Amino acid sequence: MSTLVFLEHNGSTITKGSLGVLGKAASVDPDTAGVLVGSGVAGLADQAGKYGAAKVFVIDDASLEAPLPQPRVDAIAGLVQAQGFDNVLFAASVLASDIAGGLSSRLGAGLNWDLGDITNDGGELVGRRSALGDTVLVDVGWTATPRLALFRAGSFDPSESGAAGAVENASADVQDFSQGAKLTAQDQEESSGPSIEEADILVTGGRGVGSPEAFSELEDLAKALGGAVASTRAVVDSGWYPYATQIGQTGKVVSPKLYIGAGVSGAIQHKVGMQSSQTIVSINKDGNAPIFEFSDFGVVGDLHEVVPKLTELVKERKG
Repeated sequence: MSTLVFLEHNGSTITKGSLGVLGKAASVDPDTAGVLVGSGVAGLADQAGKYGAAKVFVIDDASLEAPLPQPRVDAIAGLVQAQGFDNVLFAASVLASDIAGGLSSRLGAGLNWDLGDITNDGGELVGRRSALGDTVLVDVGWTATPRLALFRAGSFDPSESGAAGAVENASADVQDFSQGAKLTAQDQEESSGPSIEEADILVTGGRGVGSPEAFSELEDLAKALGGAVASTRAVVDSGWYPYATQIGQTGKVVSPKLYIGAGVSGAIQHKVGMQSSQTIVSINKDGNAPIFEFSDFGVVGDLHEVVPKLTELVKERKG
């Protein structure tokens, strides 16, 4: 079994999701390779090797500078066909999802998406995903190779292996029709802290926060802890906080080391997005709120009293 992981990068850093999938793939297939696609990406190869890639293929070409999917489909399809990879894995993102879909069509290959785990069953890759509104887990497979897999965001945490993999350059055979789309502008969202997918600590506000202005209390706590602020769908639908911060079935899946929920009821749609958090702390004045059922620690009280006090204590402890 041979496995290739698409290593998406953001500037000079490989994304946390890609490195997480790479580490998981390496635990299933020690000969797992990674592929970096873009312009000026050769310097990221050593980083990939440290996270489990036995070999890193670098497809570095000026035609791949813009983060557009179709040229990357051409480049990766050529590599998969030349090397004969059995599995091609992606960490979910807008770009990776486009590439995975295009690659599936180009290679006539099966694509399983929204996966949360994989195993090696006698040389056969088996995926695991949730179904029926995330109430059950099912095993899924493929009928032929190459097998394409797209993993939920936050499914795996990156872990360094301590060894650098070999690096091999590969050519990009970009078709003329793939260069029809042009990127005219690219704006970066201004942020004073980590994204909710990257943060180890999340302070999440639900409808119980009461108003958009009250989110300043959560922002103060997140800043004191060195984390990020997240939200629920109800908050986003009310226009209180940006969609980029939404956790849940229609938002993002996260797995921070510490999740603090303030005024979050714990609806199943939200639980889907944060249930893999290592430690869950909930603050809610309703002692019967569903979120307490799957929390490690719970505080029944007014979040507007608890959160500022907690922020104060954190600042005192940090000096």
